[in-house]
Amino acid sequence: MNSTNDPNHSPLRDVAQSPEATARYLADVQRVLLDIGRNLETLAIETRVHCRGAHVDGDRWYHARLRALPVEKALKDVLRHVNGLTEGLEKTAYKRNSFADEVKNLPGKRKEKELERKRKKNPQPLQAVNPPQQGAQGHNLGYGGPTSIYDMGRESA
Repeated sequence: MNSTNDPNHSPLRDVAQSPEATARYLADVQRVLLDIGRNLETLAIETRVHCRGAHVDGDRWYHARLRALPVEKALKDVLRHVNGLTEGLEKTAYKRNSFADEVKNLPGKRKEKELERKRKKNPQPLQAVNPPQQGAQGHNLGYGGPTSIYDMGRESA
């Protein structure tokens, strides 16, 4: 079916299906947000200069500053949210790529787990790799061996 004729087709559906396309799209959105952030920073500086310079007759030196604080705080909050959005976009692109890697590696992990389960259900009998060499030193150093370093020269009864 041709996706351009489908009335329910969304261009973002294709983007969501590919981790590379998702990363590109999120990077484009992030660039726009960073540009908006730079403009908002400039606006905040200019607003601060203007609002703090707006003195009215009868003001003390700090009255204009006090009136400007709520405006400055509002712009600062907006900038903080824009920065949070850009960080969130980076995090989302990373998590989308890790999701794709996890999905790609999942069949192999499942095969390994199944093999491990089979090994646990049917354990192979243990075979002695190096059987004890008796007679190599003339005596067995098992339970009848020396009990301390001072007894190394003697043999047990």
